[in-house]
Amino acid sequence: MPDAFTVLWTHDTCRYLRKAARVGERPPVAFSGVHSSLPAWSGARAGDEVYALHVNKCIVHVVSRMRVLDTERRDCCGAAPATWQDPAFPGHDDWSMLGAGGCGAAPVHVDATPVRFDVPVPGDLLAELTWRNRRGKTRGLKYVVDGRLQHSISLQGFYRLTPESAEALADLVGSTVS
Repeated sequence: MPDAFTVLWTHDTCRYLRKAARVGERPPVAFSGVHSSLPAWSGARAGDEVYALHVNKCIVHVVSRMRVLDTERRDCCGAAPATWQDPAFPGHDDWSMLGAGGCGAAPVHVDATPVRFDVPVPGDLLAELTWRNRRGKTRGLKYVVDGRLQHSISLQGFYRLTPESAEALADLVGSTVS
């Protein structure tokens, strides 16, 4: 059975998506990294789903649901850089804002829903979402007050959802796909 994860896309990432007119488009790739500025998608395997989340004015939005296809460098990525000045993934320049220039960036090819910023996670669902670590310990979000997320710190990173929370987010995204 595939797993599901969340990753937080920052204000900068989302601003660049808007500026590059990527809203409504399906990202073919995202990037994993070795630095906290670009979370490592270390647990994700082909078939797993990743929910890209964004927090704006204390409201959590699902920006895209991405099904992982593979984590290999393909021809579509372009030539590997010969020097530090060369772009890391010239074939994915259109989506470089998703972390192509990050420390130790690696491509994660995905089949994704279109990027959008109008799918808020309802406050009651936000308070019920849970994640589990590799040892099976679960946790919820901290700092949820009246259905609003006061601080995004507990979303920063790449975290495995519990099956129930994955199903709830799948239902939310599925009910809004146009």
